[in-house]
This record gives sequence, structure tokens and C-alpha cells, in this order.
Amino acid sequence: MPYAPIADGEIYYETYGDMNNRPLILVEGGWTQLIGWAPDFVDQLEQAGFYVIAVDNRDSGLSTHFGGPTDLDGGYGLEDMADDIAAVISHIGLTSAHVTGRSMGGMIAQMLAIRRPELVRSLGLFYSIPGRDPRYILHGDRPELFSPQKRFAREELISNALSAHRTFMPNGDAWGESQWYEAETRRYVGGAYDRHYSPDGAPRQWAALRRAPERLDDLRDVPVPTAVIHGRSDHVLHWCAAIDISEAMPNSELHIHPGMGHFFPPALLPSFVDTLDRTARQSEFAKLR
Repeated sequence: MPYAPIADGEIYYETYGDMNNRPLILVEGGWTQLIGWAPDFVDQLEQAGFYVIAVDNRDSGLSTHFGGPTDLDGGYGLEDMADDIAAVISHIGLTSAHVTGRSMGGMIAQMLAIRRPELVRSLGLFYSIPGRDPRYILHGDRPELFSPQKRFAREELISNALSAHRTFMPNGDAWGESQWYEAETRRYVGGAYDRHYSPDGAPRQWAALRRAPERLDDLRDVPVPTAVIHGRSDHVLHWCAAIDISEAMPNSELHIHPGMGHFFPPALLPSFVDTLDRTARQSEFAKLR
């Protein structure tokens, strides 16, 4: 099993496709395992000519967990989580990669580009924020993440996730894909439960996010081609953050999708893949000039 060593543990990752293709690292959001990326999305990225590398963030999935059920702070920051991605790039034997993240994963990708710019060929930032400006944060202080996490039985966890997805789709079935979302939720939540159910990592990742440094000014100096993508109906992180990121970054492309919340509508997967492909090609073209 592929594990990249880090100072205090290991980071688990999986690869998909031809290793001779363009490497693209997928960085998941908070307390989400790497199998959260829909297989359809990964397949389409492979077909577009990417060698896909999906990562379990620390305190998630099969990567090292930095505490037990009652530990609410792992003592690490977003900088350490960015260094974890650098460790994966090195372990695979790459000198750099295209990097895409969503939500917290987008923040980790930002930190990697700021701290280790030589490792990043291009960026894809999905519903991400560049700091803790109150305009960006719609979910409040998340008091449930300041205490040990309750554990649920498998079917109860799936039921809770299906209920939660109704809030992730603020316009109801605006995309006409509620059946797809139910199947995808069952696939991910059941699979994550069977793979490694450990909810206690969520407060520790949340602690890292709470002390994350402001990044907007630093992003002004990140020159790589960047796709900034957000949903106008996101109830977790406001889409004004995408505008601020795109205005700050000198080589960015902004996409704001009406009706899209804090999720990947399957109807938009081909558009997302095209955008990431185009952004990657800009990076490759720049090297040839």
C-alpha cells in the first residue's frame, strides 16, 4: 500500500491511470477520505490525460491519526498538511504536479503553492477561501467540533448523511440528480465507514483550520495558472471568496455556477475536467515559451 513518510507518521494515497501522463493530485476537504472523489470524476480526469493521485489527509482515512477519541487538537497546522502533499509528490518520484483541492483541500493547495511553489504546476481551487474573513464563512463556529465526536452505527451514519445532503442542495433537485446523490452518498459514507471509520479526526482538522494563516496577500505572488470554482448557492463558504482569490492571483480563471452548493453536481463534471485540463495546458504551454 502506498504511504508517503512524514515526520510523525505516514500519508496514504492512491493512484489512477498511466503514470506517464500529467500528474494531478486531488486533495479532499475536511474529515473526508480520498474515496470522496466520485469515480466518474476520476475516470474523466484519466480520459483527459491525467495521472490521478488522491490523498487521505492526516487524521482521515488510512493516513496517520494524531490523537484518539478525546483529543481535540493534533498540534498541527495547515502548513503541515501542505507539507504532507509535498511528501506525497516526493514519494512518487515527481518534481512537481498539478494540484486540485476542494474546501479545506483547496486551502491546503493554496498553502502548498505559497510554501513550495516549485512543486505546483497549476491549481484547481473548488469552493475554497483565502482566510477567515467573516464574509466567507457561512457555517458559523461549528460548536459540535469542540467536543469528542459521537460514533454512529453504519446505517445511522448513512441516514444522517442523506439528511445533511438536503442542505448541500439548497435549490432542492435543481440539477435533477437527487437519485445520483443518494447513490453517491451511500457509496461514499458506507465505503468510508468500512474503510476506516474514525470521526475523532474532525475536531483536530478543525483546530488546524482555526489557526490557519491569512493567505490572500501571499496568493498575489503565486503565478501558476489557477482555476477558481465556486457555487453561488454554497451555504458553507460564500462565493465572494472565489472573487477575492481570483482578483488576487495574477493568472487565474474564475467560474461561479448558479445553483451549485458545496458539492460537485455530476452534470458539471465534464466542465470541471475541461477547466482543469485547460489550466494544466496553460502551465505546459508556458514552459515551452
